[in-house]
Amino acid sequence: MAYKAIYRHARISARKVRPLADLIRGKRVDDALAILRYQPQRGARMLEKLIHSALGNAEEQRAPNKAGLKVTDARVDGGPSFSRLRPKARGMAHVIIRRSSHITVAVE
Repeated sequence: MAYKAIYRHARISARKVRPLADLIRGKRVDDALAILRYQPQRGARMLEKLIHSALGNAEEQRAPNKAGLKVTDARVDGGPSFSRLRPKARGMAHVIIRRSSHITVAVE
């Protein structure tokens, strides 16, 4: 059975987190946490917390073998973005887009 945790509306671009999700997909949980611990990116901290949350969900639902869990699904989808206008020279405006993402981790 898969135990899942979702971080919705994460204030980070999906493009920044996807390479980290690719690193841990298919790995055992303790190996994935060890990999993420030494990554300097901010998205690695988010994925670490999400894996711990999925482990907590597994413990809550009485998973029989918590030591042998693997990260089966690590998915980063684009979330809503909101845009602002920033004034520029000669009366022009540039659009600033603040992107967010939905991060999903499933362990099985």
